[in-house]
Formats: sequence, C-alpha cells, structure tokens
Amino acid sequence: MLSELPLLSLAIWFPVIGGVAILFGGDNPKFTRLFALTVGILTFLISTQLYTEFNTQTAAMQFQECIRWIPTFSANYHLGVDGFSMPLILLTAFMTVIVIISSWEVVKHRFSQYMAAFLIMEGLMIGVFAALDALLFYVFFEAMLIPMFLIIGIWGGSRRVYATFKFFLYTFFGSIFMLVALIYMHDQAKSFEILDFHKLPLNMHEQMFIFFAFLLSFAIKVPMWPFHTWLPDAHVEAPTGGSVILAAITLKIGGYGFLRFILPIVPDASAVLDWLILTMSLVAVVYIGFIALMQQDMKKLIAYSSISHMGIVTLGFFVMFTLHRHTGNFSGATMGIEGSMVQMVSHGLVSGALFLCVGVLYDRLHSRQIKDYGGVVNSMPVFATFMVLFCMANAGLPGTSGFVGEFMVIMSSFKAGFWLAFIASFTLILGAAYTLWLVKRVIFGDIRNDYVASLEDVNHREILMLSLLAITVLIIGIWPDLLTSIMHATVDNLLRHSTLTKL
Repeated sequence: MLSELPLLSLAIWFPVIGGVAILFGGDNPKFTRLFALTVGILTFLISTQLYTEFNTQTAAMQFQECIRWIPTFSANYHLGVDGFSMPLILLTAFMTVIVIISSWEVVKHRFSQYMAAFLIMEGLMIGVFAALDALLFYVFFEAMLIPMFLIIGIWGGSRRVYATFKFFLYTFFGSIFMLVALIYMHDQAKSFEILDFHKLPLNMHEQMFIFFAFLLSFAIKVPMWPFHTWLPDAHVEAPTGGSVILAAITLKIGGYGFLRFILPIVPDASAVLDWLILTMSLVAVVYIGFIALMQQDMKKLIAYSSISHMGIVTLGFFVMFTLHRHTGNFSGATMGIEGSMVQMVSHGLVSGALFLCVGVLYDRLHSRQIKDYGGVVNSMPVFATFMVLFCMANAGLPGTSGFVGEFMVIMSSFKAGFWLAFIASFTLILGAAYTLWLVKRVIFGDIRNDYVASLEDVNHREILMLSLLAITVLIIGIWPDLLTSIMHATVDNLLRHSTLTKL
C-alpha cells in the first residue's frame, strides 16, 4: 500500500507544508517544538520506506513520478532516485531531525520561524536529490538558498550580514553558468530531462564549455579550493543548526552534481581535464589541512576540515580517468566512486556532530575559542566521550564511518599511481594532527579556568541527539555495506554506459 503512494513528493512537500503551517500557526514554542519534530520524524520515516523498498539490483530510476509542468519548455515535474540520490535523501531527513532536537531549548528568538526555515529547506534539498528534470533541479537548487540565507542572516553571529551575502553571491554566481549550460543542452535535446542530457552526442568544444559551466557551480558548492573562502565565514556566523545542515547536506549537493551532471554528460572533457580536478582536490587535502592546524576558533577548524575531507570526495570521482589511462579499463574506479559517496555521508554525520559539540560548549560558555577551554573532561565526562569519538571518526579511526570512505578512495588512488595515493594519504596524517590538537587543548589536561570547572554535563536532550549520531557513525564504520550495496548498480551503470561509450 505504501509503495503505491507518491513517496518522493511526500518527502519533498510534507516538510515544506509543515514549515509553512508553522509560520501561520502563531508563536507558540511548545506547539512548534512538537509539531516540527513530528513532521521531521514522519519525513524520515518516508525516506526510510524509500530505502527499504529500494531495489539494489537495478540502475534504473526508481519511485518515478512525472507530471507535465511547463509544456512550452518541455519541462516536467519528474522525480526519481538511484544509488547516488537515495543515501543523500536519507541523510537529509535524518540530520533534519537531529537539528530540530538540537534547537529544542536553545533558540529563543523567533523560534517558530527558525523551525519553519529548516523544514522548508529540508523539502527543497530532498527535491534537489530527487529531481530528474533539469529545470526542476535548478528551481530547487536556487530556492534552498533562501532559507539558509535567512537562517544565517537572522540567527547568526555579529558578522552575519557579511557572511550571508558572501555565501549568497558565491553560490548564485556559480549557478548562473549552470543555467546557461542547461539552456544550451535543452536547445540540443529539446527537453529538460537529465537522462536525455546523458545521451547527447556533444563534441569536445561543447563538452568543455559545459564542463566549466558546471564546475563553477558545483566547485563553489562543495567547496573546492580555491572557491572555498565563503565557507569558514558562513560556518562561524551561522547558528549551530545552520552549520550542521550546511556541512552535512548543502556541501554534498556539489558532490552530487558531479555524479549527476558532469561525469555522465561530459566524460571526454572530464577525462582531458581530470588533472585539474585532481590537483584542486590534493591541494585541498594538504594545504587546507595545514590551514586547519592554525585555527584558534573551533568552528573554523571544523570548517577547514570539511574542505579538506571534501577534497577526498572529488579525488575519488576523477581518479577513474587516471586508472583508465594506466590500465586501459576502469578496474578500481568503482571503489573510488563508492568510497567518495560513503565519505560524503560519513562527513555529513561526523562534521554535523562536531558542530553540535561546539554548540553544546558555546551554549554554556558563549565562546568558540580553543584557548578558553581545557580540561573539559573533568567537568563534562559524558560530553567528552562523545566529542572524542566524533573527533576520532573525523581523523579516520578504523571502526568509524570516517575510515571507510577515505580508505576506499586511497586504495583506488593507489591503483592509479603511487604518488597520487601518497599525497591523498596526507588526509589521515593532517586529519589526525588538527583533530588531536583540538582534543588535547579542549578536552584533556587540567581545568584551565573557573568557567570550565562550573560547566554542566550534557542533558537528556543532548545525549539523545549525540547518541543517535554516534550509533550511526559506528554502524556505517562496522557495516558499510548498508550504503555501498545501494550504489553498486548505479556506479557500474555510470562507468559502463555513460563513460565507456563516449571515451
């Protein structure tokens, strides 16, 4: 019976309608908390139903819905999911529930609007991952900027206006080029269907133009070096919930764009310019890792850590072309792409958890500066246990989700070339360096001041949200097949039909 329902439309519009209802429901914090949490949990249950009914044996789009939307432009309300979008939809729904719980008692100013913004944004982000019509994708892609713009601009820190406009201008600038590329491909295919774009016989000049148009948009969203400068400012000024969603979901849309648009539509240009992406990725891993070591603000450290870890993601996507040149086939490329997908999901969980940990400390001491802490384990032992676990996952400790994706990408890189893998492996060294540096100065040692001595340990609400994340991080670290089994058929299809036929 449930399989007959339009589950994707429900996952998109249920939280959007719930958010709008909160806006018109008056400013009753108790009602808003319960209503927002109910909507978030029900949306997560819908996404869980999608996961349980997902057929792992086929690469075809599943749960498709198609309604004529704008006949003049041959644009349809066309939805569907495959092995690339399904994990990200589940991650979006899960992290939204966590954000709602985290904001339960913390946000005092315009609480109803705050909850509404996150619910509306959840629906729009799921729409991005589910859209099979390029115009629909673009509408969701742009619309999700609005709630995040408001979240940072209204509930952010002292420099929130600067950070908000920087975030908006960077992202909007890149999306303009993507729109031009979409219009060009529509003119060629006479359709906005993304799957029709995959079949376009584009020459090298056309592919180069489309490649750079998409690259500007998705590299800013990831963000890749050197388009990363908006992210630390946005994270520092955003409220805790905004930082969590920004790191856990918004950055993943850039990685998803590479898989949905660049690799299948312009494989020849991707093969010719893979050196550019590999260079940008490795610079992010090493250079941004060293920048993270220099940070004194915990949020900035985690923000730069995110950029470095996302470098591993883009590396895993493009190492396939180096493999092809060296071996004549794509043996080992599956591991790289699947490792990148696992890394995206893991990073969403771990970075979100670390931002929540910083939020827990900030709610008590109203400081994010590392120098203001020290010896937290003495006054907050339960919290310290959670934060050390998430820090170890961020450093790639075996048994946690942070290890699986990085290990798979490095193994794939090793098959492509020793030096490529050698440089990529610096993510483990630098990740351990800046993470242990953070743990040593914040968690361990003697209590540095009276403020730290008076800190109260986590309450039941905080234990709940951190426990949910900790369990998920450990489950994926021990049993990654829960994720990789969904991706096998889709990755094989990308390599077999989209790439090999055009190279």
